[in-house]
Amino acid sequence: MNVNDTTSAAVLEQLRRQPADRRRILFSGATIVTMNRDLGVIDCGDLLVEGDTITAVGPDLSAGDAVVVDATGTIITPGFVDTHRHAWEAQLRRIMPDVDDLGGYVMATLAGYATVYRPEDMYIGTKLAALTAIDSGITTMLDFSHNSRTREHSDAAIQALLDTGIRGVHASMGPHFGDWDRQWPGDLTRLKDQYFSSDDQLLTLRLAALATDEIAGPTLAYGPELAGAAQDLGIGVSVDAVFGTSSSAAVRRWAKDGILGSDVTLIHSTGLTAEAWKAMGESGTTVALAPTSDAQIGLETAIPAVDEALSVGIRPGLSIDVEVALASDMFTQMRALHAIQRMRAVNAVYGTDQQPSRITTYDVLDFATLQGACTNGLGGVTGSLTPGKKADLLVIQSEDINNMPLNDPIGTIVLGSDARNISAVLVNGEPRKWNGQVLDVDLPALRSEVHASRAYVLNTPAA
Repeated sequence: MNVNDTTSAAVLEQLRRQPADRRRILFSGATIVTMNRDLGVIDCGDLLVEGDTITAVGPDLSAGDAVVVDATGTIITPGFVDTHRHAWEAQLRRIMPDVDDLGGYVMATLAGYATVYRPEDMYIGTKLAALTAIDSGITTMLDFSHNSRTREHSDAAIQALLDTGIRGVHASMGPHFGDWDRQWPGDLTRLKDQYFSSDDQLLTLRLAALATDEIAGPTLAYGPELAGAAQDLGIGVSVDAVFGTSSSAAVRRWAKDGILGSDVTLIHSTGLTAEAWKAMGESGTTVALAPTSDAQIGLETAIPAVDEALSVGIRPGLSIDVEVALASDMFTQMRALHAIQRMRAVNAVYGTDQQPSRITTYDVLDFATLQGACTNGLGGVTGSLTPGKKADLLVIQSEDINNMPLNDPIGTIVLGSDARNISAVLVNGEPRKWNGQVLDVDLPALRSEVHASRAYVLNTPAA
């Protein structure tokens, strides 16, 4: 698959002439990083996609009537999984790159800009975030949508995920400040019936909440009532702002109340006590780390809690968090976590004869793919190139100037690559980026919508 000639465009035309449910694609001659420990890394391997599903991975597969994509000189890897992003903020990205602390972010964004958002602003921000995610290789994004002021705001956020074709997780929560209809969490029933009635679809629904009532009062704080609402609906829960002593006490209460478990994700988990971590590990609770957010915004210790998670048997997912102050891509998260943890590990034993306990590039790629999928409740659907899973995958150019020569494929993905090297992205078997370009996007129109929305939000007094 050479992005420097017309082959790729011709192949795409072939693919699009076929009905999606009967389409067969054979990627041939790639280095395949499966992120399945049994399958490992396959040099000069093939991968067969039939409809929306990966059906075979290995050397010298038979093409049959499949459209063959010559993937020589590429790495094929699972799509990245973002376990927590406030997508509606995207038109405000990098508006406060040197934010001082959490309070500064909260007051400027949640108590300020958020209060004037219209449904169309929710749509545009979420759409921009999802398209950016696809461009940088994120095929699954959990949108922690905590600005659901009305039913229409929620509808707009969900529609944006639908329109972009990303594998989206809509985690719905009411806003922190300002006027809103108080329709949440009751409106979750309507949302599930209207948008999430099938178990076999691109979008899934979760309940979003905060760890404690310190920031926005008790309505948004996770506890038995919200846990019961999620259980009644059969959906998972994502809990944000989990850090410090108050969250540690909350985690112990949740454990006592029996409302922790694999269907609950605790986000950040920075500065928690050993007792809280013990409860999380024993209950199988999942964790979403936000490596650059913890460090940039200075959340509690400001150190991503990867060692704490691993010490109790939790392999965390990774997330972007807020684009108002942070990078948009998973490569940055992987590199930040890799560097921070290894720095801490070496520093901890400096001057002694002890050996540092360091994570590897495989670890952070695992966190960014398979463990992210498990964190989002989608471990059986995506996150690895395993036959039977959905075809969410990336084709990364390994012979580009910043990647060649290919010596270690996992190291090349984690430490060498970026969005420009991703020549193709498939979500659920559907090409969403091809020949280095995100497909089906009217960029001038999108740009106009984003700028108009930003102008409205910035020039309207906070409600």
